[in-house]
Amino acid sequence: MRRGFSWRALARGAAGVAAVLAIWEGFARSGMFSTAMTPPVESIASIMWQMIADGSLPLNALATLIRVFIGLAICFVIAVPLGVLMARSWVAERIFLPVLSVLLPIPSLAWVPLFILWFGIGDFVTILVVVYAAFFPLVYSVWTGVRAVNPIWLRSAIVMGADETTLFRKVIWPAALPYIITGLRLSFGRAWIGVIGGELLASPKFGLGEIIFNAKEFLDAGVMLATLVGIGAIGIVFERFVFQMLENATVRRWGMVAGAQS
Repeated sequence: MRRGFSWRALARGAAGVAAVLAIWEGFARSGMFSTAMTPPVESIASIMWQMIADGSLPLNALATLIRVFIGLAICFVIAVPLGVLMARSWVAERIFLPVLSVLLPIPSLAWVPLFILWFGIGDFVTILVVVYAAFFPLVYSVWTGVRAVNPIWLRSAIVMGADETTLFRKVIWPAALPYIITGLRLSFGRAWIGVIGGELLASPKFGLGEIIFNAKEFLDAGVMLATLVGIGAIGIVFERFVFQMLENATVRRWGMVAGAQS
C-alpha cells in the first residue's frame, strides 16, 4: 500500500509539473511578450543545462547552501537552549515570549538595509538574514515539544533518581525530538527564502541570488528563470527527501511506528 501510494503521489506530482510547464509554454508562445522576456521551456532547459555544464549553477548553489547551513547551525545553538529554557521556566517564558511575539511578524528581508548599514555587504549580512528567518520556527517548535512531554514520564524519571541532565538526555530530548525535526524543516524553508533575498540585496560574490541580480542587469530572463528552477529543485530535494528521511528515522528510532501499529 505504501509503495502504491508513493507511485500515485509521484504521478500526481509529475502531472502538476507537466501542467505548469504547459501553461508556461502557452504563455511564452502567446506573443504577449517577446521570447527573450518569456523564453519557452526548451530554452530554459538549454540554459540550465549550460549553467550546470560550465559549473556556474553548482558553484553558486553550493555557496548559497553553505550560508544556509552556517545560519541554521548558529540558529540551532541559540534557539534550542532558549526553547528548552522557556518551556522549563515560566519566568523565562514570560520574559522572552513577548519579545518573540513582537519580532515574529517582521520579515527577515526588512532587516537587510539595517544589517547592510551596520555590517556592510557580503556573506555576514546574508548569514544574519538566515539566522533571523530560521530562528522563530525552531524556537517555537522546541518550546512546544518540551511542553508537550508527558508529565508522567518526567515524574517517573525524577522518582527513579534522575537529575536534570539525565532527565533532559533520557526523557525530554527524545520526546521533543520529532518537534525539533519539524522545526528544522520549517526553519530550512524560511532560511532558503531568506538567503536568496539576502543575496539579492547584500551582493555577496557568489550565490543563486547573485546570479539573478546579475542577470537582471543584462535583462537575461532565461538565466533568471533557469536559476529559479534550480532554487525550487534544491528546495524540493531537502524538503521532500532529506528532512522527510530524517523525520522517518526519528520516528523509527524512538519506536513510534510500533506504537502506532499496536
